[in-house]
Amino acid sequence: MATSSVNPANSSATLGGHGAGKNLTFHVSSDSVVCYAPTMITANGFWEGVNPLEYAMPIFILQLVLVVATTRLLVVLLRPLRQPRVVSEIIGGIVLGPSVLGHVKGFAATMFPSRSILTLETVAHLGLLFFLFLIGVEIDASALRRVGRRPFIIAAAGMALPFSIGCGASFAFRHQISHNIHQVSFLLFLGVALSVTAFPVLARILAETKLLNTELGQTAMSAAVVNDMCAWILLALAIALSDDHATPLSSLWILLAGAAFVLVCFFAVRPAMSWLGKRTAEADETITDSQLCGLLVGVMLAALATDSIGIHSVSGAFVFGLVMPTGAMGASVIEKMEDFVTGILLPLFFVISGLKTDVSTIRHPATAGLLFFVFVLASVAKIAGTLLVSIFYAMPLREGLSLGFLMNTRGLVEMIILNIGRDKKVLDEESFSTMVLVSTAVTALVTPAVNALQRPSQRLIGYRRRTLQLSKPDAELRMLAGLHDHRHVSPILSLLSLSNPNKRAPIFLYALHLFELTGRSSALIAAAPAAPAAPNFISDDHAPAGVSVYPLTAVSPYDSMHVDVCRLAEEKRAAVILLPFHKHLTVDRDMEPEKPGIRNLNVNVLASAPCSVALLVDRGLSAVDTRSAHHVALLFFGGPHDREALAFAWRMADNPSTTVAVLRFLPVADQRFYDLCVVGKAHRGAAAALTAGMAEWAECPELGPIGDLLASSDFSATVSVLVVQQYVDGEAGRSPETPGPRQLGGNSSLRERISNFNIVWGGR
Repeated sequence: MATSSVNPANSSATLGGHGAGKNLTFHVSSDSVVCYAPTMITANGFWEGVNPLEYAMPIFILQLVLVVATTRLLVVLLRPLRQPRVVSEIIGGIVLGPSVLGHVKGFAATMFPSRSILTLETVAHLGLLFFLFLIGVEIDASALRRVGRRPFIIAAAGMALPFSIGCGASFAFRHQISHNIHQVSFLLFLGVALSVTAFPVLARILAETKLLNTELGQTAMSAAVVNDMCAWILLALAIALSDDHATPLSSLWILLAGAAFVLVCFFAVRPAMSWLGKRTAEADETITDSQLCGLLVGVMLAALATDSIGIHSVSGAFVFGLVMPTGAMGASVIEKMEDFVTGILLPLFFVISGLKTDVSTIRHPATAGLLFFVFVLASVAKIAGTLLVSIFYAMPLREGLSLGFLMNTRGLVEMIILNIGRDKKVLDEESFSTMVLVSTAVTALVTPAVNALQRPSQRLIGYRRRTLQLSKPDAELRMLAGLHDHRHVSPILSLLSLSNPNKRAPIFLYALHLFELTGRSSALIAAAPAAPAAPNFISDDHAPAGVSVYPLTAVSPYDSMHVDVCRLAEEKRAAVILLPFHKHLTVDRDMEPEKPGIRNLNVNVLASAPCSVALLVDRGLSAVDTRSAHHVALLFFGGPHDREALAFAWRMADNPSTTVAVLRFLPVADQRFYDLCVVGKAHRGAAAALTAGMAEWAECPELGPIGDLLASSDFSATVSVLVVQQYVDGEAGRSPETPGPRQLGGNSSLRERISNFNIVWGGR
């Protein structure tokens, strides 16, 4: 096998064959050809005296391991800077390319020989197809009809100014453009590259900066969806016009065929997908393996259709993802595919981009400087356009600036556009390398800029009624409930029903559905407000009368989820945060722990909450019939926490069907008020259960368990103790019943004095 010395960055060309068993050749560039044997797929081992890296399969596996290891290492190294993973992957591709490690002698020839580029690029584009399909699944196309006017105007302003700058730049670069490149095509490619917003990268940045559930985050997400849709339409138009030999008529046919493909997907494929999604949701199960295989075949057929039409294959995969129903089915598809696609296949695309990015090709500082200036100017224009619309809608200046920076999120979508432009010969190597570097730098600046503008201390809103004790009894009571799954809904609703909500004193509940951010987009799509499977498992229809429910969502790692909970409680001016205990009741009445992260969340919220917190340990409260009588006990020891508990119980006492018993425990110092403590010796019947086990530790059993406790030297009280044993029916110590009113005699005054020691509230 003979191989010419070729820079892998220039490896994009044609494949020609001469029959089975003969060598195949593919042109890497205009002045180099690579020849290889088609049967050299797997090696026979070292024992045959051959180098396994000369065979297609071993070298591909080694490349895959190197790519994944490099990108993961950079993700870890850049994590303290809070950079999105896409930035680490782009930098990883550049590091493995000719710009960095390509200068190491023998590295490119050994690890990325020219004969392996075709296989590497084919698999990388296959991963790109599936990733674009997942992006389409994440976007709810039907939600575009529900997007408000403000996100549409923000998206339009954020695209119009940068796109106009791209048009002006294409005119300025007209002398550097090759004569066989269509001017309109270059205009569209540069305009789209300068104005695009990467929706999936933006969602990740918003989740990590705790802005996903804020008004700012929701506005940015809605505007990014609109921006993405417009960008893909313009990109398809640019691809249709980029063919050197295409006539205006053939470009028109490409556009018409592309429009027909979209119509078929939305009006023929989408109903079938919706039926499958409803069937999956009704069965309350995830998508099956056979259904997933069918979807993967559909993705590849859609990509084949658009590639045959003349539009890039990623457009077909993206449109096929758009017609997928969101919610449980979409989240299930993403959960099954995302780890493999984003963790194994997609990094190969960044390596291919890195192999094409060569800093040494930037030989004209004036041209590169002008491109850099245009790119920065377009980013500033996007911020300015977004800020103007924000000011028009009376948004704070900091939020307007933050929104402008967020709309400059580029990353993967930008890389896709630039790679297509380079493959279509619209961008040369120098322009491609310059724009890759500038795009990566701009995306890397988004998270630090947003963090600086949206510091947590600046997002806090002061309010007075942070406790139940300070809340007005006849005013609306605001509560924030953290819910991890359906199991936590019923106990919370039962507790609210006991709290006597009514028109005079209503309860406004913010039902916060807590999703763990695991590095997958499935959590983000399941939490999307437009998704039918969003936190709507609790709503006004399920709540008792007098309770209004407003669903919210938080997507965070458990280590930092308390920040979301506390911030939302602050924003919504909640008086109480309701959290479920980290253990739940099993069928055999044991308490079984759930995810360990739930306990850490509760501890962190208790340590940093801006208002009162209530932890609910459910032992059957969800089964309580709210229409029958209820009995509530309050153990009062004193202090601010017990006073808050008393305020909660005081609210329950207003419920006509609820009886609240308050048991007050007095400290030892207060016992000096009493001169004598009178107690019965033994307890039998139902009362015996209250002192079970105490007799085993008694020093003086003749005093009984309670008398022994009061007379012990370990008991610091100074009160005298009188232990009484009753004589009943000739047998000492046998008293089968606790005396009732009749046994106390007819002295009503005596009964009244004794009953007053039991403080029982049936109402105020």
